[in-house]
Amino acid sequence: MPRRRETTPEEVGRSLVYFPVVGGIIGLILVTLNWLLGLVLPSAVANGLLIVSMAVISGALHLDGFVDTCDGIGGHKTVEARWQVMRDSRVGAFGVISVFLLLLVKYASLSSVPASWLMATLVLMPVVSRWAMVYAVFTYHYARPGGLGKALKQGTSWRGFVIATVITLTAAIGSARLASVSYFYLAGLAIMFGVWVIVVAMAAYFKRKFSGLTGDTYGAINEVAEATVLILVGLLAYKQWL
Repeated sequence: MPRRRETTPEEVGRSLVYFPVVGGIIGLILVTLNWLLGLVLPSAVANGLLIVSMAVISGALHLDGFVDTCDGIGGHKTVEARWQVMRDSRVGAFGVISVFLLLLVKYASLSSVPASWLMATLVLMPVVSRWAMVYAVFTYHYARPGGLGKALKQGTSWRGFVIATVITLTAAIGSARLASVSYFYLAGLAIMFGVWVIVVAMAAYFKRKFSGLTGDTYGAINEVAEATVLILVGLLAYKQWL
């Protein structure tokens, strides 16, 4: 926002409930950019610039978390050594390779989304991916003694989680309805369920590697959730299941 001020850890924690709303705002920005880019550029170029825009809008915050997480996963190290690698400002081979493959999958998946589904997908993707972070923060143990992720964890509550989930469900079903999907209520639920399965699997893996989740792993979950939404939309459209 244009007006900048210092925020307290308590305010950061309470912001968790608004993550899907922020995702919706990002989605509307992407829809607008897609319309503008489509006026002057081929769809393949527009899709590439949309991927770039997603990173720019978020300040590459979640991509950075994804890279750090992948660097921390690599090799045979203790939990403390993995944390140290994730805090290192330098990027390793595991992070570089992983982020390249992630962006490749995002681009290919976005390009496979039918034109009639694209606007709804651009809104749905950031909403569901932000909800995935809310679920991860609310459900799983936080590993480190401090950090931004700790403030988020301390600010979680059943009320906030339920509100964020209802917002996401509404957006998921509404987006599918907007795309004129025959069984729009099933499509939205199917995509949320698919993302939930991936988050559960990632969280179980991170718990083994890092003794819990961290701010970086929250970012990694967001990035993988975005790619998962794109893949699931492409799968539903390609197989014509809905």
